[in-house]
Amino acid sequence: MMGMKKTTFESFDQMADATAAALVQAAARSAFQLFRDRQFHLLAGFEQLSKVEQDRIFNELVAACIVLIMLVLEAPDLRVADEFHSYLSGLNKKVPRAYVDQLRSLGIEAKYLRDWEKLISMRYEEYARDRHEVRAAAMQIESSEKALDLDDLSKIQMLVPVQTVAIGCHHHICRSKTEGRDELFKLILKALSQFYVEIRVPFEGRRITPFTRARVAVHRMLRRMRTGKRDKE
Repeated sequence: MMGMKKTTFESFDQMADATAAALVQAAARSAFQLFRDRQFHLLAGFEQLSKVEQDRIFNELVAACIVLIMLVLEAPDLRVADEFHSYLSGLNKKVPRAYVDQLRSLGIEAKYLRDWEKLISMRYEEYARDRHEVRAAAMQIESSEKALDLDDLSKIQMLVPVQTVAIGCHHHICRSKTEGRDELFKLILKALSQFYVEIRVPFEGRRITPFTRARVAVHRMLRRMRTGKRDKE
């Protein structure tokens, strides 16, 4: 998973440590890929931003990817065997520490490691809380078009983690000034959606069908946003 080498582990705890390390490496890689994207630079207004502000934005992208991993691991609709949930719960707790350990191995000073621990904890608490509002809003929007069936509810539930994190990340990157920055949000949502699939599919044994439906739902949401934008023009 996530480029891990085939290794013989002596315990589940050792396997969880290795998996957490691989997951946060994938998170950093995904965040860096978006951070380096030319369209992202343009939409985020990098030319007008200081190096400190650019670094802050990168940190928000990394934190978003890490928290998204955590929300996937605790998602109630994650399709794994019942006995696997306790392992995922333990793995979830190891993810923040795995990233801090990775930074420590790179020689990052202790004070910055503490800052990272606080940032990840704050964003996890925030996004975990906000997902309930995002779910309610999604249900309200979908039910305004037609009566919801089980498939609709399943897709809404599946998209809650990535939508919640994308909304929060966009909010923090823009320092709450999100008016007129829908294109930046859509780019963030697209990147996080790709990472979400990359993370979640392996845990579910590569059963891709639910994600096919989820991606359709993401595209529908993006089309709705584009239509709404044209209506305002």
